Amino acid sequence: MSLAFENLTCFKAYDVRGELGVNLDALVVCRIGRAVAQHFKAIKVVVGYDARETSPEFAEAAARGICDAGADVLMIGMAGTEEMYCAVTEYNACAGIEITASHNPINYNGLKIVKSGSRPLDEFADFRQIKWLAETESWISVACRGHVFDLSEEARSKYVSRVLRFVSPAEFKPLKIVVNSGNGAAGPTFDAIAAALEKHISGPLNFIRVNHTPDMNFPNGIPNPLLRENQAATADIVKCEGADFGVAFDGDFDRCFFFDELGQFVPGEYVVGLLAEIFLNKEAGARIVHDARVIWNTRDIVIERGGTPVQSKTGHAFIKHTMRQTSAIYGGEMSSHHYFRDFAYCDSGMIPWLLIAELISRSDISLGTWLEGRYKKFPSSGEQNFVVEDPDKAIAAVRKEYVGAAHIDEMDGISFSFDSWRFNIRKSNTESLVRLNLEKRDPFVSLNEKLSQIEMLLRSFKVPA
Repeated sequence: MSLAFENLTCFKAYDVRGELGVNLDALVVCRIGRAVAQHFKAIKVVVGYDARETSPEFAEAAARGICDAGADVLMIGMAGTEEMYCAVTEYNACAGIEITASHNPINYNGLKIVKSGSRPLDEFADFRQIKWLAETESWISVACRGHVFDLSEEARSKYVSRVLRFVSPAEFKPLKIVVNSGNGAAGPTFDAIAAALEKHISGPLNFIRVNHTPDMNFPNGIPNPLLRENQAATADIVKCEGADFGVAFDGDFDRCFFFDELGQFVPGEYVVGLLAEIFLNKEAGARIVHDARVIWNTRDIVIERGGTPVQSKTGHAFIKHTMRQTSAIYGGEMSSHHYFRDFAYCDSGMIPWLLIAELISRSDISLGTWLEGRYKKFPSSGEQNFVVEDPDKAIAAVRKEYVGAAHIDEMDGISFSFDSWRFNIRKSNTESLVRLNLEKRDPFVSLNEKLSQIEMLLRSFKVPA
């Protein structure tokens, strides 16, 4: 049964994401592909896909729609979202589409779309226009259909060369690294990077591969290492093998998650600070972009090392826009998205582990040792989520209680700063949730106590169990 097109509910805040057979199928994807090509008056469009069962079918559907609009398709096959970004810039394409639902449930899929230069879509000028075209089928006739070109091997080779420019492979020392691909798309791409890297290093890298083969059934669960229950799959092997560190990827590997040599999960905000330090060692005085949720550790590192910290609203479109405006060398979010000026200002899950492997090789200092002092200086709570009936009213109640804060920042949700502690509260874009993050810089302040006080305020707004 075909789906209704009057209102395509698979269009979300940042991308296209839908439930299979409910608001997303191959016909919808075909229309979106044609709408993308027509909207950008495209000559060529890159298409890649993740490891989900429907992703190859949806990639073919997107390609049909693109060809119907008269544009050529540069098909890069199973690839991560960042490989699509790279191919768009390498081939000077007019747009790019990655078929992926990342870490969403197995009965979902979606599309991540960028325009030329791998720039994010503008909500009004691009995203809503594409949605309208796909809904109304307001197609323009074309003289001839486009063609599909298989560039999977060539595009991956270009991508591998691009990411390896971020490090000096000759300086790598023998390391033992646990790599958990979660049976997503990361495995083959990781292998290509590892093979190219090992041609240039003096000693062998020992990679311990976990759930490495792409499997559309996801026998070990949907790859989302941010969930605590999924972290032991990497942490336990790091400890058992005595590895230098571990890295785990989500489904389309645009996010990566780290574990130190003791198997301890490294919260994303501390990875942002560490990568900021790495880049400031490479380029003195550089600008570093960070999101507004947890900021003190990153700002302290950047300022101490002579850089300029720049705050941005959360979300890839906002981070990328801020980076382009300020020519920032690196931008990071505590959600483990990391963005790089020399990667078309796009996010990558592969570049970070290369940089950290290079850092450990150069310094002979373990990942845990690098981070130990930062944990102590700026402890953070981790993101706490609360299901509430009315997020706006809940946040208003918190604001009323903490109106006497030394500084209130409304760039993204509301941040309340005091001399010794700080917190950010914001509502979810997609769920009836408020998200809370706390941090401190005084050992005598109890984050648990502060968290309990805010939770007490939110309790009256919580949805009854």
